[in-house]
Amino acid sequence: MQVVAAAGMNRWSWGNAGNASKSDKSGPHRGRLMMLLLWIILLSSLCRMVDGQMKLSPETVQQWAVSFGKEIAALSTRYSGSKLLQKKYKDVEGMVKIEEVDGKELVKKFAEEMEEMLGRKMKSVKRLAEAAEDADLYHEYNETLKFEYFNSMLINSVDEAGNALSLGGEFPLEKNEHFNKLPVNTKLSNIQVPTNVYNRDPAILNGAYMSEALNDVFIENFQKDPTLTWQYFGSAAGFFRLYPGIQWIPDENGVVTFDCRNRNWYIQAATSPKDVVIVVDVSGSMKGLRLTIAKHTINTILDTLGENDFVNIIAYSDYVRYVEPCFKGTLVQADLDNREHFKLLVEGLHVKGEGKVKKAMKESFKILNEAAALGQGSLCNQAIMLITDGAMEDFQDVFEEFNWPERRVRVFTYLIGREVTFAENVKWIACNNKGYYTHVSTLADVQENVMEYLHVLSRPMVINHDHDIIWTEAYMDTVLFNTQAQSLLLMTSVAMPVFSKKKETLSHGILLGVVGTDVALKELMRLVSRYKLGVHGYGYLLTNNGYILSHPDLRPLYKEGKKLRPKPNYNSVDLAEVEWEDTEEKLRTAMVKGETGKMSLDVRTSVDKGTRVIFLKNDYFYTVINETPFSLGIVLTRGYGQYIFTGNVSVEEGLHDLLAPDLTIANEWTYCETDIDPAHRKLSQLQAVVRYLTGKEPDLECDMQLLQQTLFDAVVTAPMEAYWTALMLNTSGMEEGIETAFLGTRSGLMRFQRYAGIEKRTAKSFLTSTDIENLFTLDHFPVWYRRASEFPAGQFLYYMPRQETRDIFRDYEADYSANLSAEEVELQAEEGGRKQREAEEEAGRIVIATTAVTVTVGKKAAIAG
Repeated sequence: MQVVAAAGMNRWSWGNAGNASKSDKSGPHRGRLMMLLLWIILLSSLCRMVDGQMKLSPETVQQWAVSFGKEIAALSTRYSGSKLLQKKYKDVEGMVKIEEVDGKELVKKFAEEMEEMLGRKMKSVKRLAEAAEDADLYHEYNETLKFEYFNSMLINSVDEAGNALSLGGEFPLEKNEHFNKLPVNTKLSNIQVPTNVYNRDPAILNGAYMSEALNDVFIENFQKDPTLTWQYFGSAAGFFRLYPGIQWIPDENGVVTFDCRNRNWYIQAATSPKDVVIVVDVSGSMKGLRLTIAKHTINTILDTLGENDFVNIIAYSDYVRYVEPCFKGTLVQADLDNREHFKLLVEGLHVKGEGKVKKAMKESFKILNEAAALGQGSLCNQAIMLITDGAMEDFQDVFEEFNWPERRVRVFTYLIGREVTFAENVKWIACNNKGYYTHVSTLADVQENVMEYLHVLSRPMVINHDHDIIWTEAYMDTVLFNTQAQSLLLMTSVAMPVFSKKKETLSHGILLGVVGTDVALKELMRLVSRYKLGVHGYGYLLTNNGYILSHPDLRPLYKEGKKLRPKPNYNSVDLAEVEWEDTEEKLRTAMVKGETGKMSLDVRTSVDKGTRVIFLKNDYFYTVINETPFSLGIVLTRGYGQYIFTGNVSVEEGLHDLLAPDLTIANEWTYCETDIDPAHRKLSQLQAVVRYLTGKEPDLECDMQLLQQTLFDAVVTAPMEAYWTALMLNTSGMEEGIETAFLGTRSGLMRFQRYAGIEKRTAKSFLTSTDIENLFTLDHFPVWYRRASEFPAGQFLYYMPRQETRDIFRDYEADYSANLSAEEVELQAEEGGRKQREAEEEAGRIVIATTAVTVTVGKKAAIAG
């Protein structure tokens, strides 16, 4: 068995001891540790003989246990250097100041910084909207316009003769750290057009020509706010102008299905929140292809709805029925779960009987009128979507009774099928109820025809020039970059509608498109300084619908073969699903209402990939982020999490020790802001800190409190390097099986000493960049740090890390192919099994020993590392 010694944790925990296997070390001297482990093996053998020939007294067993305990504790203390580190912090307690963390002030400060950051994004979007509207105002539409724009599908491509493709041409691209290392052009935007839209259509050419004016604004915005990512203009005509420009990669079928008008940011910005009742005809005449088209139409309408919308679906023939009986007579939030649930139910619809549209329309008006009267639903637009192949009965009196003269509910009609016998009736319903009529004869017609209703609903906004800024829920937009550099970051978008300001079009309410920009939530959460929240503390973001934007327990991805994919409901996870101790949903309710406050909860939190539980008492502080639909919460844990300590050393002294080869700092934390100046983007956090402190980069923006704490920790922990090195070079020899000594401090600083070379180490992945659980990240302190903090300082905790092995099988299963022979498949399976056994062996042969080191001033104690 191998031992990894650490200055950083406590007491005994042998929950996985049964997984240990024999060491593969050889040689005459195995060390005292190996001898002690052999005692345990011998003990287990002897105990099995109790009913046979040999018996052991409890006293003997107890004596062996005490001896083993003393021996392993002595080994851990010696090789970790924990007593030396504790002494060093004890020596400097006179220089240390310990303060209680003020959660109310902290959450307020973080929220203000987020408001400022998001405010810069909103200003950028407003500048884009104004520039787009002015460009359209002074552009005269030309039906015969000839214009060559950069099509993102055709750039840098040539034909068989080596000539540049039309709408292509040379478009320089360069990999950029700020844009996920994708090749981009930061001097120009370019245009993507979906495969089903003609890229030389006059509307596309005129829009592309008009929107060229946005190039200068894109660049100006990026110069004013270098933390901006993608900026874009989605046109109502169907094209998508993106800055910086990129090469667009089609899917495996050579098709580009991305249509900006289907994206959440476009739909939400183009329309106000809405209540929608979808009414579908399932009478006998709707059989076959008509029913297929009707189902596709319903699904497409559902895809245009979001969390701020409300919906229900009614099917009718001789009688009226709700596709989901549980939702009878009400409207439900159109979140992802409900939309997917409706789609499953719609798939099961079948036709029968004669269509009686009158009853269905009455039921629809009843739902919408009751919602309005009770103050439920979106409290904004209301619409009925009628999907039918014809309306024959007398239905005018329904509208006279429920909708006229105000015509508060718009009615949109979709005539299904090639025949237009009843087109006049269906058209009359839409035109007399401020709606829109469309004829859907094939599946290919559905998308374009459904989108028309958005333009109608946007007209009041356009005419009134309501430039409402919207923020989307969290999403993972992998559609945009169909390349090996897929972006799997959670994002939110801020978007704004663009209207025509031409006098002759004002009364028509013409929507030109939507402008927007993306915000990576990871960048937003960097503002929540990890070191101020303590060992178990964290920050999280919530939408006004109760859904999580960011939370350390939100795990939006799963592994499918070698690829990471988003879970189906990754962006509609409610706060109550992760903060489940909030049984009365008081925390959730207060945050949804945008309140400011505090509450306390006794919680059980899991660590080490959910295999271990820690019991904590947490204080939750929350407040709204002004000008956005988001709320911020932070969590502080009672005990060590209540305090933060600061120490003082000179920059010269600290810098000397910061340059030690055994030292690293948390690269995910923001010690210095490296994203503002492009020249700094390739710097690691440690490099940035050193360059700032040495005066080479005085313009870097750095967190001085965190830097001071890091320098202090570097000085206090500096003697550990010499201590560990002396042990390793000791002529009397080291105990075999001791592989690594390490320590971590609250400032994110880590030191470690490898006692064994890579070829001899069992724990090959421990404390490497892939070992996220045991490193400081934006979401958590290392698992060994968190577990140690809950044990008495000075006592060692022993545990065996959990090794994830199932992923290995998934990787190999993903490689299986129908083209492989049975022999090749067998060889791959064998290799997968071998790798799994190696991983299990590594997990079963490593013990991590850790203990907490503290500082105490008066009656206040804080964990130093």
